[in-house]
Amino acid sequence: MRLNKFILSALFCSISFSSMAKDITGIWKNIDDKTGSSKAVLEIRKESNGTYTAKIIKITPRPGYTPKETCIDCPAPYTNKPILGMDVLKNLKQTDEDDFTGGRIIDPLTGKIYSMKAKLNPTGNRLSLRGYVGVSALGRSQTWIRESQ
Repeated sequence: MRLNKFILSALFCSISFSSMAKDITGIWKNIDDKTGSSKAVLEIRKESNGTYTAKIIKITPRPGYTPKETCIDCPAPYTNKPILGMDVLKNLKQTDEDDFTGGRIIDPLTGKIYSMKAKLNPTGNRLSLRGYVGVSALGRSQTWIRESQ
């Protein structure tokens, strides 16, 4: 009898945790750490292996800026690929309810690829990303604001 209660309790806890895990899939607008303006609108999707990928679905026009169309300074397989439609974030894994790590992100304007981690705020509408080389202290941050889920 106790074993049945234990199994049911364990099952209930695992179902409760999975329903509390916050979903980051959807449409997001990035806010650049240097300019404070949005450069792009991105779509985050969950892959079949449980990781997250984000692609650029719209390049945000800004006064006095002509956006690049292709990733000229990027390493293979990104070299000379269109920026619009590019998967810029790959392999991001959820480590707990609000934290994500293990991903890689490319800056298509510079061609630099960064390791990354992210944290979702309690309301689920802001995603703080930290791209870095080596250690997190040596990197850049961006905030993505949820447009829709």
